[in-house]
Amino acid sequence: MGPTVFVDADACPIKSEIFSIASQYNVPSVFISSYNHFSPLQQMKWVYVDAEKEAVDLYILNHAASGDVVVTQDIGLASMLVNRGVHVISPRGKVYKEEEMENALHHRYLHAKMRKQGVYPKGMKQFSDRDRRLFRQNFEKILSKLKGK
Repeated sequence: MGPTVFVDADACPIKSEIFSIASQYNVPSVFISSYNHFSPLQQMKWVYVDAEKEAVDLYILNHAASGDVVVTQDIGLASMLVNRGVHVISPRGKVYKEEEMENALHHRYLHAKMRKQGVYPKGMKQFSDRDRRLFRQNFEKILSKLKGK
């Protein structure tokens, strides 16, 4: 059995691109979302989970295996997957590497600590065409390597 693409789909701006590219490589894709984010994009395979905070992450953690691909912007989830041989990429095209995770988690901790103190650094920048191109490029690179093309 070949790789599967799992998508943390609640706030993912590139669902149709993921589905299209994965289909080109004949790789099944599964979009996981809470019931509050129901999507009419029915040609895609959807799995709906409870609206609890970590339900999507838990589904992905329990189903993604070595050699699979996960699309998420959740650094905590990425850190638990990369050391299991799962390829993790953000919707903006950032490919997560195991050796970077400690630093990424530390930055996430520092930002959370600042928010608790009432300091709100600039939010996430708007999703751009450049982000979309970088995602497509890196996602295709991962799938191409997995499929041996």
